[in-house]
Amino acid sequence: MTITRRAFGLGTASLLALAAATGRGLAEGPVLDFVEGTEEFGTAVDAYIYGYPLVTMELTRRIITNVAEPVGTRGPMGTIIKLREYPDASFRDITAPNADTLYTTAFFDVGDEPWVLDQPDMGDRYFLLPLLSGWTDVFEVPGSRTTGGAAKTFLITGPGWSGSVPDGMVELKSPTAMVWLLGRIYCTGTPEDYAAVHKLQDAFKLQPLSTWGKDYTPPAGKVDPSIDMKTPTRDQVNALSTSEYFTLLADLMKRNPPAAADAPALERFARIGLVPGKDFDAKVLDERFDKRVPALGYDRIMLHFIDSDGDMTRENGWSFTIKAGTYGTNYIQRALITAIGLGANRPQDAIYPTSLKPDLVQDYSGEHKYTMVFPKGQTPPVKGFWSLTMYDEQMFFVANPINRYSMSVRTNPTYGEDGSLTIYIQNESPGADKEANWLPAPQGKFHLMLRMYWPDESPPSIIDGSWKIPPVKKV
Repeated sequence: MTITRRAFGLGTASLLALAAATGRGLAEGPVLDFVEGTEEFGTAVDAYIYGYPLVTMELTRRIITNVAEPVGTRGPMGTIIKLREYPDASFRDITAPNADTLYTTAFFDVGDEPWVLDQPDMGDRYFLLPLLSGWTDVFEVPGSRTTGGAAKTFLITGPGWSGSVPDGMVELKSPTAMVWLLGRIYCTGTPEDYAAVHKLQDAFKLQPLSTWGKDYTPPAGKVDPSIDMKTPTRDQVNALSTSEYFTLLADLMKRNPPAAADAPALERFARIGLVPGKDFDAKVLDERFDKRVPALGYDRIMLHFIDSDGDMTRENGWSFTIKAGTYGTNYIQRALITAIGLGANRPQDAIYPTSLKPDLVQDYSGEHKYTMVFPKGQTPPVKGFWSLTMYDEQMFFVANPINRYSMSVRTNPTYGEDGSLTIYIQNESPGADKEANWLPAPQGKFHLMLRMYWPDESPPSIIDGSWKIPPVKKV
């Protein structure tokens, strides 16, 4: 598939409209000559969008693994990180985190040898173990839906491995050396259920194939003091200059090769010096591109959320996609999901409808009160579970007096006499009699996300459009 300018973004009119709407120019100085200008500049912007997932994954990996031993949400390479309780408003490692499952995660590298993931018997508890490549594609997803709850042993192999799979193991082949296990295990949040899930987490094993069958303890990590551990990953990626960005991208592609389907794109990118397996020569690009390419590239990624050529479904103020988890050559969609929801699952496992505004004109604001009503029998149709999560403008949790970041069956909401479910979305408590149904909002702007794990594929279903998400209405 040949990449077109349209496939990666919008034209001048839409870009200038965005600038006007946000009260800023897309770049200082003459803009039009860069938006509609040279082929070299257009290719550089396309390449920026193409590489955004891999660069973001690498900076995420650096932050999460830059510790000597597992602490909270972080742990060294090759070490299973076990979140023992739900994240709170201080969590900044991943944009749009969830408060429904206990993460069981790890970054590891299968470029030199395979790794073994030993999964305990999960019974009938809902779980999924998506394995992401360096490009953010979910290349395999063991779990309740796909492999069931019985104990299993998986061998995760790298792109160049062709050895024999030991008896009793199931091979899962990664297209890149970098692998991110982003496991999620459902938990009600009670002390008893926390203990039960902790026991399951402790039974998981992850180790290199060469150590299988031996006592294995992951080595301590090495802390790099030069890594920024405070600034959110997305901000760090967006702050890279064009030369810094492409230098890192080229280095990452040496062990995390592009897919075969990317050949037409890579043929274009070679004209600006971006070639898989080779270092990037920053002297190839015009020095005036250094700040403008990242600015325009990110603007185009975010504009895709508005004008997505069919990749997004919009209804009642909500937008969602069934094009997540695997992307093929839809590079801008892959970049968008990376920017707003890194670690997204395949649609068969989860769909994440998002509402940034209640309508085309107004923003959500804690200055107002809102409700979301599910009529009787019309709560989200899922085989797993659902939740409605509150985020601030940056897609992080909102601190609140009751420490509630999402609404779901797990939070024990109260149903009306007619069987309907009303959720109160506002900054202050709606009153003691309604607080069970209160989703606290910040004083300023906010966004909402409705998570649907293992959505029904037969009607009523969000996948085929036979179930519609109700609107959020201002009181």
